[in-house]
Amino acid sequence: MKITSREQLASVRAECKKLLDAENKKILVCGGSGCTASGSAKIYEELVKLMQERGLNVEVSLNGHVDHGELIGVKNCGCHGICELAPLIRIEPEGILYTRVQLADCADIIDQTIIGGEVIEKLIYHAADGTTYEKQEDIPFYKRQTRIVLNNCGHINSESIEEYLAVGGYAAVEKALFDMTPDDIINEVTASGLRGRGGAGFPAGKKWSQVAAHKEAPLKYVVCNGDEGDPGAFMDCSVMEGDPHKMIEGMIIAALACGAEQGVIYVRAEYPLAVKRLGMAIKAATEYGLLGDDILGSGKNFHLRIVKGAGAFVCGEGSAMQASIEGNRGMPRTKPPRSVDKGLFDVPTSLNNVETFANVPEIILNGADWYSSIGSEGNTGTKVFSLAGNIKNTGLIEVPMGTTLREIVFDIGGGVKDGEFKAVQVGGPAGCCLTTEQLDIPLDFDSTKKIGAIIGSGGLVVMGQDTCMVEIARFFTDFSKKESCGKCTACREGIPNILTILERLTKGEGSMEDIDMLQDLAGIVKSCSLCGLGKNATNPVMSTLKYFKDEYIAHVNGKCPAGVCKALCKLWVDPEKCIGCTKCARDCPTGAITGMLRRPHSIDNSKCIKCRVCKVGCPKQAIKEV
Repeated sequence: MKITSREQLASVRAECKKLLDAENKKILVCGGSGCTASGSAKIYEELVKLMQERGLNVEVSLNGHVDHGELIGVKNCGCHGICELAPLIRIEPEGILYTRVQLADCADIIDQTIIGGEVIEKLIYHAADGTTYEKQEDIPFYKRQTRIVLNNCGHINSESIEEYLAVGGYAAVEKALFDMTPDDIINEVTASGLRGRGGAGFPAGKKWSQVAAHKEAPLKYVVCNGDEGDPGAFMDCSVMEGDPHKMIEGMIIAALACGAEQGVIYVRAEYPLAVKRLGMAIKAATEYGLLGDDILGSGKNFHLRIVKGAGAFVCGEGSAMQASIEGNRGMPRTKPPRSVDKGLFDVPTSLNNVETFANVPEIILNGADWYSSIGSEGNTGTKVFSLAGNIKNTGLIEVPMGTTLREIVFDIGGGVKDGEFKAVQVGGPAGCCLTTEQLDIPLDFDSTKKIGAIIGSGGLVVMGQDTCMVEIARFFTDFSKKESCGKCTACREGIPNILTILERLTKGEGSMEDIDMLQDLAGIVKSCSLCGLGKNATNPVMSTLKYFKDEYIAHVNGKCPAGVCKALCKLWVDPEKCIGCTKCARDCPTGAITGMLRRPHSIDNSKCIKCRVCKVGCPKQAIKEV
């Protein structure tokens, strides 16, 4: 059904809300990539089957279809956030969160909770101190967050435009169309202080005004950067999977402000679920008259399509992305001209990332003053971060800009899972490793810039004491080398040379001159590279040299303090602890361990490949490492 007026939209929204409110209970099965990988799709199917077998009046919203008069909703929703405990299920209206749900639990969930109204103790959240939490919002992981971008994720069917309309979806487009001029929209976004969440932090309103200034341009584009390529980052992915209409709504508003009638969403091909749900959302919005020609009978047009990226990390850079969309090799170009003047297909283009667009509807509806009251001065609103690595609560969070690393890592993330905190990689492969000294620095664009770091798109990788910082620098440098487009000499030649030096150090073949050379090369690559990949690729090297230089020196002296670099580690058997059980000898894949039964064994390090199978399996912890 195509909606052709504001009044008709209000009528449709009211009907959708009525249908959603008619459900006495809802079972929200997390349909994000993390939970799906843990088996949530099968859990969803099992719940539907068991409920139908029991004759329950079930409304199934798998494909965005809502039936009249149903009482129980079973639906796939977006990411709940605390991915460590996947698969996750939320029960409404009680707000109960069940964790690590298995197929065998489905019958109990229906019989005890849906029918019996009882809470299943074993499935609720259990904190490390023994405290249990029934309601999702009471769990410390959620209680300390402020959700704007993610406020629908985990609460509505991510594949249903009807449910998005029911919770107020496309009301911001309605307001922008009928109550605001393009200048009003730009002024509101500018006053809110919204800055691009893709990493650069450029003011969104300023970018839109620069595109809008090209009044004579016959064609303009709005482009969404969904090419999230950072290892350990999945913020944009979760929004595209869990609440695609919110991002699309933000793009429509941007198009109205800029005077654009064409839009492109550039998504990683490695995000098949995001691509699927975006496609469904675009199709549904077009059928409802919220996309395409004559939106809501206003005379305004906006056409949107998806372009899948081929997996090149460098295509996250704006000009490289636009080259890829045009069908060319994804390589950055020199600036000026900037995209706002001459972007996609050489026309004025406004390019923002997924999270930036997802903020826009809330700003239009609630106002600039409301949005700017959140966060810190010059860094308003919230930021979505992914927590990965050696941390207890891996997952997705949203906090006010300016929240400190300490709050994120320890209060929300629960601290390091194994051992003690050592560092956190902020900003992805081109980010910096920060230590305990920087834990109280606010995470915002300006504060991190002062210490030579970047927020990037929001990936945080936490590391414990068993992490080798030289190996971390080598790992991220290897990533940057493989992802470099090779266009400029500094990046093409400099990064491989840096990698060669780091590999020498991890093999125990480095020298003090290598450390000095690393510092010099990193500075040259940073200052002479063309795009952000090259300019920031050496951040892991420079930051680890700054804060962990002692580890580099230790590698020159033939030791890896963390015991990670295999070439620098030796395994030996403590004869005082070895009972001669022969388990290590039987498990060793290279025959490096020998010895007689009930007598201390020994390890031939010329044969040992440092796989540590012997160390892990030793019942007496007799295998030592130096």
